[in-house]
Parts: sequence; C-alpha cells; structure tokens
Amino acid sequence: MTNQSHENDGSQAPREQPRRLVPKSASEALRPQAGTPPPRRSRQSRNQFVVFMNFLMSLVVLVVVVGGLGFFLGKQAFEGPGPLQSTDTVLIRPNTGVTEIADILERRGMISDARLFRLGLRAYGHDASLRAGEYEVRAGASMYEIMELLRSGRSVEYALTIPEGFTVHQAFQRIAAMEELEGDMPGELPPEGSIAADTIRFTRGMQRQELIRRLSNDQQRMIESIWERRIDGLPINDINEFVTLASIVERETGRSDERSRVAAVFINRLNRGMRLQSDPTIIYGIFGGEGLPPGRPIYRSDIDTPTDYNTYTINGLPPGPIAIPGRASLEAVANPSQTDDLYFVADGSGGHAFARTLDEHNSNVARWRAIERQRAEAAAQREAEEETAE
Repeated sequence: MTNQSHENDGSQAPREQPRRLVPKSASEALRPQAGTPPPRRSRQSRNQFVVFMNFLMSLVVLVVVVGGLGFFLGKQAFEGPGPLQSTDTVLIRPNTGVTEIADILERRGMISDARLFRLGLRAYGHDASLRAGEYEVRAGASMYEIMELLRSGRSVEYALTIPEGFTVHQAFQRIAAMEELEGDMPGELPPEGSIAADTIRFTRGMQRQELIRRLSNDQQRMIESIWERRIDGLPINDINEFVTLASIVERETGRSDERSRVAAVFINRLNRGMRLQSDPTIIYGIFGGEGLPPGRPIYRSDIDTPTDYNTYTINGLPPGPIAIPGRASLEAVANPSQTDDLYFVADGSGGHAFARTLDEHNSNVARWRAIERQRAEAAAQREAEEETAE
C-alpha cells in the first residue's frame, strides 16, 4: 500500500476525474451562447505612426500603379500612328521654343496633343535638341517619328538652276523670283560671268545674298583652277580675256562636243588678227544683260551698229564677258582643238558646219540659207492649212 502511494505521488500525474454531465432544461438549451471574443489588438498596432506608415505605403503603391499605367498609355500614344491624313511640310524657324513647336504641330494636325508631345520630348531627353528647318512629315507619322525628324535636321531641300549662257541679270531675276529664299538682292549687279552656272540646293529661309556669295565663290574657284591648267601660246592676255572668250563660246553653241572646236576657230582668228564676228556679241552690245527681246531677229543694221562688244566692228575681244560660261566652255578655251578652222555656221541639225577657207564657208552658208527658206515655206504652208481648216 505504501509503495503504491509513493509511486502515485512522484512519478504519475493524478488521474483527471471524469466530468459529470449536468442536464439542462429546455429553456437553457435554447438560450444563445456567447461567441468567441475577438483577439485583443496589441498596443503597437494601435500606434498612430504605424497607421500613418500603412497609409503611406498604400498611397505609394497606388501612385506607382497609376503612374505606370499612365506611362504605358502615354508611351503608346506617343509612339502610335498620328492624326495627319496626308504628307505635309512644317517650317520651324530659328529660336522657336519647344512649347511653340508643339503648338504649331498640333495646329497643323500633325500631333493630337501638344502637352503629350512636350512630355515625350522631356522623357526622351530631347526637349533641347530640336533643330530649325522645313520638314516633310509623312501621313500618320507618330510623335516619336516627328521628334526624331526634327532632331535630325533633314530639312526639305529646294533647287535653283542657273543655266550656262545666262547673263548675271537673268540669273538675278531667277534668284529674286524664288519664293523659298529670303532677304533683299544686292544693290548692284556683280561683273558679268562672275557667278556659277550651276544647280544649287538650299533650305527654305536661306538669304539671297548668301546664295549669291556661294555662287560667286564657286565660279571664282573654278575659273582660277582651269586658268592654271591652260595650254601655252593662247592669244589671251589675262584671266578676264579668258572668261570673255569662254562666254562667247558658251553663247555660240549648246553642244558639248563642239565647244573645243568653236573655241579653236576663235583662237585661230585671234592669232591671224581676224575679227571674231560673233552674233551674240552684237546682241549684248545693244541689249546688255537683258538679252534679245523674244521674237526679235538680228537686223543688218544691228551688225553695222558699233558698240564696245560688237565683234563685227572691233578688233580682238570685247572688254568683258557677255554671259556666264560653264565649265565645259572654260575647259574648251583652256585646251582648244588643234584645227585650222576659221569659220562655222549652223548646219540645220543643232550643230555647226566648220570650214578652213572662205569658199567652204560660203558653201556652208548657202546650204544653211536653203534650209531656212524650206523651213519658212513649210511653216507658212502649215499656217495656211490651219486657216483653211478653220
């Protein structure tokens, strides 16, 4: 008995007595029981700082989500097709600010939202890299493409052509009439033949006087370069006479394969002390740089009218050029053909018939006169037939 009691006291827990079930009355069984009480909030969770931090984190997450969505939608709009229906050009003048550029593009219907365009420029870091110029914007171009176009500086280019054989006066008329150029013309004409006969490309807004300076510099460089490579023994005293003879060759023929031979005829005549007898010099002596009026022929009285430029009445070369010579005519005078020709006349095919003697030349002239008569008769017959048909 004693050992058993000790064992119960030291090594084994006392057995739990079974709970007695107390029967409840019907009213007690139907009475609602109290629910489980809510857990108590810790003192830390009730701290105001924690509440504020939770609110702030929620706000940050919201801002990030909204900002990300806005960036995604804005990027899509910035890089998506634009509203422009057909290709058009836009002129961005120097010193135009980004805000004004965006407004211009929006007014022209090239972008849908000027503010979004400015934000896009800032996002890409290009709000200070747009360049002035006139740009061709293709239909449907996105804001991103327009931004890159305005950054590139690839402006629309225009072309101005000064043909060989024009006078400086005629060239200036063409330059003055070019609407894409700006600024006044020079107060005085430069010397005849001193600007280049060339096609020059420029962007809208280029100053007229700047373009003329470029043409003048180009012509001077070309003349000096060819003059330095001339052959020895030419009957030409200086660079002015060189340009003068080249201008006469330019006005006498438009065929490149004839220029060196035409130059040889004039050089041979100068070497022999013969007058040049060039019809274009008559015209320049009477009408100057304005040229022969349309439809007016050269009369016999014109040939006999003495002027400083009329090579039928003066010996040697006139005092200056009569037109703008091109490179081919300058090269022809610097390196003429080696021939004995002294005469040439039109042959009816757009070229000339050359001759070494006056008899050969007179035969060529007679053939040319016959061609002229045939053409005149054919023209008169066509006019008569047209009048009869009416």
